[in-house]
Amino acid sequence: MPSFLASLLPDQISPLLAAALILCSAVTSMITAALGAGGGVMLLAIMALSMPTAAIIPVHGMVQLGSNANRALMTWRHINLRVIAWFLPGVVLGAWLASRLLVNLPLASIQLSIALFILLLCWGPAIPKVATGRVGTLLASTLTSFLSLFVGATGPLVAAFIKQQQNSKRLQTVATFAAAMALQHAPKALAFGAAGFVFHAWLPLIIGMIAAGALGTWAGLHILQRLSDRHFSRLFNVILTLLAIRLAWEAITHW
Repeated sequence: MPSFLASLLPDQISPLLAAALILCSAVTSMITAALGAGGGVMLLAIMALSMPTAAIIPVHGMVQLGSNANRALMTWRHINLRVIAWFLPGVVLGAWLASRLLVNLPLASIQLSIALFILLLCWGPAIPKVATGRVGTLLASTLTSFLSLFVGATGPLVAAFIKQQQNSKRLQTVATFAAAMALQHAPKALAFGAAGFVFHAWLPLIIGMIAAGALGTWAGLHILQRLSDRHFSRLFNVILTLLAIRLAWEAITHW
């Protein structure tokens, strides 16, 4: 049996490591479903410690696509479709611009800028209605979709933006954020596939992590149901603030 499992995995991944990654996918998906954000970045950090560098962003992108799609399906009644209708064109435009420009952006500057924006959205004054309206959503989607192909850290910024739009209503925030991120992760499959990444070698691991993530999402949503909007808002801000601090620290140490 171990040799059969090993045959389904890339040479760099042992069955034990695969099992650990699948378990981590379940736990981090539960965290995101219950608290609104944080699990994706946590999983990215874990994968960065244990996987080949070239595979981290493509595999993480596909796992997050499946995880967010599952969460969106489980909460579809609470998705703000008006927001998604204006978010989708921005995803297409941002991904197209990224594929056309292929610029070498300074990673530290981007990380620090994202961290400061997250802190502003969480703790600063409420942004004007026009900024969270249709045009604001389109611009935010375009910018974060463009950056997501270069940096794997735009999720917390999207989460902070969605939170302001939904006035911290926990189910709407989690559902709309899940749908937005599922759309934003989708172009990565095309982008990395076109760049020559061999997805089929990683498919068994990706499928296992997505399936485990669905179970984690189911458990996390049950926890979310027990939280009040007020407690959710506080926890959500704390999680995003910790992620922003981590991003800022990475930017400063790698400047």
